[in-house]
Amino acid sequence: MKDVVFNVVLVFFENVNSAIRSGFPFFRMKEETSEHLHMLFKILKYVILPASLLYIFIGFFLLRENTLDSMALGILVFIYSNFLPDLPSAFRNKKGDAKTGSLHWFKKYALLLLAPIFIWLLFSDIGIVWKTTDTFHNFRSLIIFEAFLALLGFIAFGGLIEPLSFSFYGVMGYLAHLKVDKIW
Repeated sequence: MKDVVFNVVLVFFENVNSAIRSGFPFFRMKEETSEHLHMLFKILKYVILPASLLYIFIGFFLLRENTLDSMALGILVFIYSNFLPDLPSAFRNKKGDAKTGSLHWFKKYALLLLAPIFIWLLFSDIGIVWKTTDTFHNFRSLIIFEAFLALLGFIAFGGLIEPLSFSFYGVMGYLAHLKVDKIW
């Protein structure tokens, strides 16, 4: 299972690297993917799965709600969030680039919050002129992402426990990424 996930993630980032012509060395990409997946599986095993079992127990037995759907979606959000801070780097200006400028805050965070759409546009050969000098390897971006997930959770699930759990999964994935990159 780990090998399949590793290969899927590696091929994805290799394709993104090729699409943006960044020249990021393959051995470094492989090393980075391995580090992130190691932490992902470790947190999945010791934090996410026990928390998910507790979440299902509370949902079924105490609140009399079916929380399996939000738990399954939450685990997917956890995995996605583990790689999210690196996704907008496809739209990052390199240092020394003459075109380096600052995007409006809402455009910068649109790159973070709507990364799958922008990656799809990248692979669709639709020109994207947005470039940012920012990285999203910080707690400010984490807080903005968490608020976005909470809003999505309230829209998708209503209530209180499911939106909060949705945010929990996303925050745990993002924190795992920050931990691997030694931000905290």
